[in-house]
Amino acid sequence: MQMVELNTEILKGMGSYCLRSKKKSHGYIQKNKWLNERFEEGLKYIQLMENKKQVGFIEYTVEEDYLVIHCLWVSETGKGYGTKLIQQCLHDAKSQSKRGIVVVTNPQTSWTPSKEIFIKNDFQLIDTAPYHFELLVYHFDSRTPLPSFPTNWEERLNQFHGLTIIRSFQCPYVEVATENIIAGAKQLGIDVKIIDLKNREELMKLAPTPYGIYSVVFKGKLISFHRLTIHSVVKKVKEVMGQ
Repeated sequence: MQMVELNTEILKGMGSYCLRSKKKSHGYIQKNKWLNERFEEGLKYIQLMENKKQVGFIEYTVEEDYLVIHCLWVSETGKGYGTKLIQQCLHDAKSQSKRGIVVVTNPQTSWTPSKEIFIKNDFQLIDTAPYHFELLVYHFDSRTPLPSFPTNWEERLNQFHGLTIIRSFQCPYVEVATENIIAGAKQLGIDVKIIDLKNREELMKLAPTPYGIYSVVFKGKLISFHRLTIHSVVKKVKEVMGQ
């Protein structure tokens, strides 16, 4: 096995992991653009190779005293791929003298990493948020203060009255999810507002859930934080409208 840490040059040749079968899609192109912009901020995107084949990746960045895992994905479970990638992140956290690593999970969607692989690697559940979000941490010193979720989720939701998508191209599948919202809204004759998050400050101010990559809100109610079918979009919006 081999770890390959992507940079601008390697990304140009190898490409990122998700949606790599559709390299000409808008979502894939925007993901790679997003990665290039984040590399300068210290983001790490590491692909795991086995017999010259991509079998998984991990993406993480620096947030104050901790490394934060954005995404962990493997082509096959039970092979130890996830553990190897987590160990690489732990190595980086120690070498950078960080307090540890944090990750957000949610059992309701595959859009966040699976909780089980982190529990297996000695992470601890330390906080929860609405809609089944969980905050897990691996910390090197139990005496240090632990991170936590914000608590003003309702206040954030109430900022949005019309049908609004709050997104970042951190995930290439956001584009498809957006298209389904727009298609569903068109059936209902509703306009859609899209807010593209440009930095951490905007995310911390606007994201209505701990999953800051993608959220859909209507009349102060969360419609979704992951991809929906067009039928589900219409159904959920109608529910909020009382139809």
